Amino acid sequence: MTDNNSPPGSPKVNPDHNSEANPLPKDDSSLENIVRRFQDSMSLAKKHKFWETQPVGQFKDAGDTSLPEGPIEPPTPLSEVKQEPYNLPSPYEWTTCDMDSEETCNEVYNLLKNNYVEDDENMFRFNYSKEFLRWALRPPGYYKSWHIGVRAKTSKKLVAFITGVPARIRVRDEVVKMAEINFLCVHKKLRSKRLAPVMIKEVTRRVHLENIWQAAYTAGVVLPTPITTCQYWHRSLNPKKLIDVGFSRLGPRMTMSRTIKLYKLPDQPATPGFRKMELRDVPAVTWLLRNYLSQFVVSPDFDENDVEHWLLPTEDVVDSYLVESPKTHDITDFCSFYTLPSSILGNQNYSILKAAYSYYNVSTKTPLLQLMNDALIVAKKKDFDVFNALDVMHNESFLKELKFGPGDGQLHYYLYNYRIRNALRTSELGLVLL
Repeated sequence: MTDNNSPPGSPKVNPDHNSEANPLPKDDSSLENIVRRFQDSMSLAKKHKFWETQPVGQFKDAGDTSLPEGPIEPPTPLSEVKQEPYNLPSPYEWTTCDMDSEETCNEVYNLLKNNYVEDDENMFRFNYSKEFLRWALRPPGYYKSWHIGVRAKTSKKLVAFITGVPARIRVRDEVVKMAEINFLCVHKKLRSKRLAPVMIKEVTRRVHLENIWQAAYTAGVVLPTPITTCQYWHRSLNPKKLIDVGFSRLGPRMTMSRTIKLYKLPDQPATPGFRKMELRDVPAVTWLLRNYLSQFVVSPDFDENDVEHWLLPTEDVVDSYLVESPKTHDITDFCSFYTLPSSILGNQNYSILKAAYSYYNVSTKTPLLQLMNDALIVAKKKDFDVFNALDVMHNESFLKELKFGPGDGQLHYYLYNYRIRNALRTSELGLVLL
């Protein structure tokens, strides 16, 4: 369905900004990014030549209002979808990775920890926890057959991995079943074996076998054709550590003590009734979230099962807070962030950078600025080093005010086999992909 590249942001200051906040590596392991990382020799022209054969929005069609919105190609009859797995090079074999198995989960965790997405300077590498992987890969209705591994036949060692999970994405008034492809990883020593292209074809085949023909994904490079382009912003919570590890640097005319003072937060949230989400809150949060997301052109179609899975707090995976009116006990506001640390490579003093990523936030009674400041406070109390947010939904309204700094990379959103005639403003996008 698509291809993969190295992260669009690298941990250095954007020279156009005095902010000391800098980007973590982005999660660019979705469909659209795969070819660049594993086929670096492929030229831009060839990449676009490839994409011109795919059911994606084409540059030549930009602005053509005569083209209908919706699926670009109709589904293939299931009887015509290839029934047998694609052939791997002879030393390797397919395996289905059972994430319920502690042994398999350990194998996947170690493969990713040592071989997954790094920044351009090789200073940071994503370090998804086992708990995070289980959360990300087992949403309601997931398919075990979409958790695909490659083993060496002789040693049985896991050497490559790719996954898909099902999602319902609403595009305007249409709710579309889609796949989100993630965690494509090939062992560093096997990058020349051309395993990635056959892995992409295999996961695509398995998605088609479930009668799903669309996908949403992100990339750090421009390919045909983004539905919108977003930017990551970063808010220092532990500025001394961020500067010490090279994630940030001191701003012009700034001392360390002034920088620490600049980013200091209150000890406690300011909003009365601000508390952690609980299981009993799922119906109210679902109603709040569905109502809020309905205003965006593209957003997930969450039901109560989805909200319970994706947003009910899980330690070191996802944090969710809400505002319960002290008078009426109505749930009026909601905020959430997920935990994605990075390994710090080659630093004698620190091994992990703990990052929070803004997820879904809904403001009805509490100003969004105040709600997100409370989110920063609880993240700081939980020892996060940095809080990251995309400029999607209404996030732009609080970023500068709350001392977020722009990163130096962009994140492009794409739909596979689904046309949107005109590119969206980031404020029209209501979707955050892990």
